[in-house]
Amino acid sequence: MRTSIRTVAVTTTAVSLALLGTACSGDKAGDSGKGSAAPSASATSEAPAAKALSAAELEKLIVEQADLPGHQVQKAKATDVVKSEAVVTDKASCKPLADALAFIAAGDPAASVQRKAIEVPKKTGSPEDALGALAAPVTSVTLGSYDGQGAQEALASLKASGTDCAGGFGVTSSGEKVKVTKVAPETVTAGDEALAWTVTSDVDGEPFVTKLVVFRKGNTLASFSSFSLAGTVKELPKAIVDAQAKKLG
Repeated sequence: MRTSIRTVAVTTTAVSLALLGTACSGDKAGDSGKGSAAPSASATSEAPAAKALSAAELEKLIVEQADLPGHQVQKAKATDVVKSEAVVTDKASCKPLADALAFIAAGDPAASVQRKAIEVPKKTGSPEDALGALAAPVTSVTLGSYDGQGAQEALASLKASGTDCAGGFGVTSSGEKVKVTKVAPETVTAGDEALAWTVTSDVDGEPFVTKLVVFRKGNTLASFSSFSLAGTVKELPKAIVDAQAKKLG
């Protein structure tokens, strides 16, 4: 495959090499921006203040293996999660999108937890099985909990980011530069309000597609970044989004 694992990691905006390496080795493991508007200033100001959940409480709410048949679900390691300051965009308004793509909870959460879910391809007994495993979608799942109106504000910043950065933006992660060429809104329904995009990047002159979903339930944000080492994912990670929405109630 022309695209190296290292290049893929950069293109997906700093999803770590450890995450991609695990996907390759097969370790066990609503509405769009147009249809689901972020809360208005008045709606945000009228909502009651919320107290953030702790990381321990979020651990009980994030999707696990039992919630996702047909997937390998793993707890993210420290090396899977990059720091927000390690991801830099050439347009400040694109930073929320870059963070969401990189396994980072948007905004300023009081606590966050992560999982990764690898779709298990069906075995046919043919030589193509190995290729199917390589191309299997890998979805990073992040839950963040916020005090006050932090979740609403974080989602609003993502909505604005999706609009402002529709034509693309540059990302630098760990010294590597990547060009996102297009951010297109998708349709998804989940939680109290939801946003989704198809993010296309340029890798050696070829498109690399990532699907991104974020939804809010109360003062918790759930974000999902789905990609494949084959270079494209065709659908939003609906089964994972639905399972997470069910656990959040």
